[in-house]
This record gives sequence, structure tokens and C-alpha cells, in this order.
Amino acid sequence: MARTRLYRSGNLEQENFPAQDISDYVCDPTCTVWLDLCDPTPEDFEMITEEFGLHALAVEDARHDHQRPKLDRYRTHLFLSAYAVSNNPEGALLTSEIAVFITPNALITIRKGEHFDMRKVVDRWDDSPDLAKNGVGYLLHGLLDYLVDGHFNAVQDLDERIEALEDLLFEEGRDEIQAVQRASFELRKNLVQLRRVVLPMREVVNTLLRRDLHVVNEPMMPYYQDVYDHVLRATEWTESLRDMVTSVMETNLTIQGNRMNLIMKKVTSWASIIAVPTAVTGFYGQNVPYPGFGTHAGFYESTAVVLVLSVVLYLSFKRKDWI
Repeated sequence: MARTRLYRSGNLEQENFPAQDISDYVCDPTCTVWLDLCDPTPEDFEMITEEFGLHALAVEDARHDHQRPKLDRYRTHLFLSAYAVSNNPEGALLTSEIAVFITPNALITIRKGEHFDMRKVVDRWDDSPDLAKNGVGYLLHGLLDYLVDGHFNAVQDLDERIEALEDLLFEEGRDEIQAVQRASFELRKNLVQLRRVVLPMREVVNTLLRRDLHVVNEPMMPYYQDVYDHVLRATEWTESLRDMVTSVMETNLTIQGNRMNLIMKKVTSWASIIAVPTAVTGFYGQNVPYPGFGTHAGFYESTAVVLVLSVVLYLSFKRKDWI
């Protein structure tokens, strides 16, 4: 399924016209064309290659999934690969790949599946129609602004989840301990995935700001600078979150070690107390005469020794907070 838009002299003139009519406008310098293809067929790739004179390597990258976010420069056009990011209700990180061809007066977007919501990008274009006179730079800004805002929102959501995880660190229940361990590894996995998407965007946007590419004109420069600022913030935030997750995991292991030491202290203290009656009764169980041997007084004396020494040990351990 293809979507199209035609801007002429900064005004939206047509929408959703047949893709075959693009050839009537691509040579007109007053026209800016947007073509969106979702899960394109080989015939679609042949069509855009012929209409826009796209490089074979760029088309090959657009055909294959799991490209690294990047901006490649060719003689007649640029090729951009990027990802939209979102979090589902279960907290898993969802990514949607998009490939973009940037020509002097056309923007071609190639989506890999319906997960990428192009309607939100179109809404951003419609929210600032006064910028449409800036041509492809205006269309590309709306797309990048949507992508980077999605990255920023995903980082913010992960930050909130890490803060909630920190509150569980000092809970005593077994379920809470297992929840911290499971959530820590899930967050670390999401951050690794997010980092692969967010970090390369800094280079992409920085390259677009170069004046020799002639993509961003002077009126659009502040808008791209704002996008670049958001990219830097998302990048720095992602790096700090990775350190926070590592700190949470290390703290969790330290707390578990401390709890184990506390348990061992308690077990050792009680074992010491139990060892007293064992030693006393073992001594009095010898088959040799001793004070009180064969009399009731000897039994009472041994019992008193057991009780007194056990109480002394208990009070001593209690004072040291071992029990």
C-alpha cells in the first residue's frame, strides 16, 4: 500500500494520488513529493529506482531488515536508516525499522510492517504547514522529530522503571528479591537494544546539519538543532541509565550477600548455644566418678550449668546483634 503527497510552492496540493503519477512532478523544482511504501514488493523497488535514479546499494539496504541507523551519501540522493521505539504495557521494547530516500525534491519512506505509525508523522507535518515551503527539509524534520521524541519517551519510561526497581531493593520478601533480579536483566536487555538505536542517531543528525549536503536550509536550521539537542539528551540519558542498572544489579548482589552473612551469624550463634548443653551432658555422661556422681544433686548441678551458660551466651550474642 502506497501513500503520496504533493506540495507545490509550500502548499499541500494533492494527497494519495497514484504513485505512477510521481514522474509528472519529480522534475518540477516547485514541487515536493512524499511517497510512503509499507512492505514494498520487488516491483515497487523497481519503480522507485527508475523514477528517482536510486543507487543499487541503497535499494539493497532498504530491502533487507535490521540495518544499523545510518546516513549514506550518494551522488543524487541520501539514504537514511532509522528506528521508531516504543514500550508495550508489559515493558518490552518495541522497534520499527524505516528506510528513507532523500532526493532534492522528494522523500521516499519504506516501512517494514504496520508497526510504524506514519499517521503521527503526517500529523506533525499538518501542525506546521507554514514550514512546508522548505521542501524536503521540512518533511524530513517532521519524521526525525517523531523518531527522536519516541527515543526520548522510551528512555524516560525506562528511567521510571529503574526508580521503581530501586524501591524494591531493600524489601525482605523472597518474591521481591526474585522480581528485582528478573527486572534488572530485562531492563539491561532493553537498554542494550535502545542504545544500539539511539547512539547512531547523533551522527545521523549531525551529518544532516552539514551545509554541503543542501538538505537543511537556513530557516530549518534551528529546528534541526532542536532535534540534535534531543538526540544528545537521549544519548546521555541512555548511558546514565546503563550505569544505574549496573549499580542496581551490584547493589542487589551486595544486599543478598549481607543477608546471607546475617543468617550465618544467627545460625552460628544458635549452634554455639546448643553446643553448651551438648558439652555439659556429654561430660556428665562419662562412666567415671565426678562431683555429684550417682546423686540427684549432680543432675541439678549439670542442668544449672546448661541454663546459666546458655543464657550468658544468648545475652552476649544479643548485645552484639548476632541474634
